[in-house]
Amino acid sequence: MKYPVYLENDAYLQPFAEAIIGRINRAQSKEKELLGDKNSLEEFAVGFMYYGLHKQKKSWILREWAPNATRIYLVGEFSNWKTKEEFAFTKKENGNWELELPLATLKHLDLYKLHMCWEGGSDDRIPAWARRVVQDEQTHVFNAQVWDPPKPYKWKNQTPEKPKDFVPLVYEAHVGMATEEYKVGTFSEFRKKMLPGIKKSGYNTIQLMAIQEHPYYGSFGYHVSSFFAVSSRFGTPDELMELIDDAHGMGIFVVMDMVHSHAVKNEVEGISRYDGTLYQFFHEGTRGDHPAWDSRCFDYGKNEVLHFLLSNCKFWLTEYQFDGFRFDGVTSMLYKDHGLGSAFTEYKQYFDGNQDDDAIAYIKLANKLIHQVNPDAISIAEEMSGMPGLATPAEHGGYGFDYRLAMGIPDYWIKTIKETRLEFWNVGDMFYNLSNKRADEKTIHYAESHDQALVGDKTIIFWLMDKEMYFNMHVSHQNIVVDNGIALHKMIRLLTIATAGNGYLNFMGNEFGHPEWIDFPGRHNNWSYHYARRQWSLAKNEELRYRFLNSFDREMIGFFKRRKIIQKSVGYPRVQNASDQILIFERGKYLFVFNFNPFQSFTDYAFEVTQGKYQVVLDTDNPAFGGFARQDAEYVHETHENAFGNPSLRLYIPSLTAFVLEKK
Repeated sequence: MKYPVYLENDAYLQPFAEAIIGRINRAQSKEKELLGDKNSLEEFAVGFMYYGLHKQKKSWILREWAPNATRIYLVGEFSNWKTKEEFAFTKKENGNWELELPLATLKHLDLYKLHMCWEGGSDDRIPAWARRVVQDEQTHVFNAQVWDPPKPYKWKNQTPEKPKDFVPLVYEAHVGMATEEYKVGTFSEFRKKMLPGIKKSGYNTIQLMAIQEHPYYGSFGYHVSSFFAVSSRFGTPDELMELIDDAHGMGIFVVMDMVHSHAVKNEVEGISRYDGTLYQFFHEGTRGDHPAWDSRCFDYGKNEVLHFLLSNCKFWLTEYQFDGFRFDGVTSMLYKDHGLGSAFTEYKQYFDGNQDDDAIAYIKLANKLIHQVNPDAISIAEEMSGMPGLATPAEHGGYGFDYRLAMGIPDYWIKTIKETRLEFWNVGDMFYNLSNKRADEKTIHYAESHDQALVGDKTIIFWLMDKEMYFNMHVSHQNIVVDNGIALHKMIRLLTIATAGNGYLNFMGNEFGHPEWIDFPGRHNNWSYHYARRQWSLAKNEELRYRFLNSFDREMIGFFKRRKIIQKSVGYPRVQNASDQILIFERGKYLFVFNFNPFQSFTDYAFEVTQGKYQVVLDTDNPAFGGFARQDAEYVHETHENAFGNPSLRLYIPSLTAFVLEKK
């Protein structure tokens, strides 16, 4: 085939052309193999319409794939939780099993399980395709539950129309910890209390974490047990639909954190050793266990596994009208060693035989399917190795993700804050690390996500202020650590979004400098919810400085959204002065000015720029954002001719401030 575009444009990839084209051919061959007489992946990925529990006109029918099983029984309240022959499945072809029951056997909210038998053993199992799984509050046992409400949910709103120049401004959120109360928050609470605030803040996309059912709340939703079930700890399927529906009504897209990189080890609740074998869904032997995550690793080479995962993608897009996915742990999928301990400093590390070519084929097929189901879907990769072509369009030979999360940026900020004194922060280094990206990929920038807030790390605001946050956030307190921390928090966010390639992300609460960390209830903290919640009252309290950060974030997001700044290209810096710590660059008709110098303000700071008149339109030093009003926002700056005959500006640039000038 013809060379992929990203290969043609990158000379360093030329030695690996054969491997790159081989991966494309492998995905195409696998697609052809899967489709058979089907016309498309969209037509193929309908497993959820066949497997699992389905209500027909005169009966219920259940189907499961369990090739190693010798007998399967349906057990539940209707059988007094005992195995009975009248509830035994019949074995069909290709490892499939089927059971048909009279309608009167099951009703809405009934609990059930499978009792799976195999040579040498048997045990209870939650059906792999179950759409509703609940946990008993007393016994903590999980069971599948019939979900057949008398009045199925009716959608009210259309999915928002996605403009051609769409830029995702993502609000990353976890429903359970989105409440200030000491408990697990619900879909309904999120819909009523959070959606209006997200809309007001200007974000156009919500990324919902932990949607797929997971046995352990503290896993943050990343140890999935039931891939087709909405986590019941947050509410019902209908309540999730209503949340997404209302978001659509507000013009907000909703993407889901999709975990196809691994699965929980739990056997009764999950799909590990489902039919008595460890290799039904997963790799055999040690390769089937993830050494760092204590979880199971899918075998993407098995067609039945591909059918399961591809059907899962289509299920969430069609049944719940999600607008796309953020795929978690893509690096782990791409490499046989999961990328553990690799710095990825050479191109050959992407083509040295350590790559899981079956997983790469799956990723390509998943992205193709997603965009067949919904051409406007948003597909985001959480990937840290920098695999070339990952977020390159499929038609250009890439893996088909729409966006790559710029994971190096939060790492860069945390490393800088931790290891370098403020007076030595290098603005050239900043600009390089924040603007460096592959030309063929779209990226989403973020200063910090949920990762930086987890126990064992600190949020940016906590690194900047530490214990001073506990004592000096009152508006009447003057404290140099807090003053500098607030200033830098705003500057870091502004520089992160100002250099963003194609989108921006924020984890809920970080916009106002939420204190402390995230720690889910467990034995280690006596099952406390203290750190597994968000204290929204801090941002609303007029006597605390959190409200200044919240106001700045709202204005910043709205500013970039209204003026479509991210749609414009980033210019090479006009000023990149490491000793002064001054960084100035253009983006469209906007001039971004940063002074990271903690000690020095500069008067009549001269530099060449496009001729014209300029006025401040956003200023971190605005008193409304907790600043000190050292900039005259009404003053119109006009270029003059410098000694070289070129247009130049002279600006007053206060210390630890950033501001944006608009060319009139």
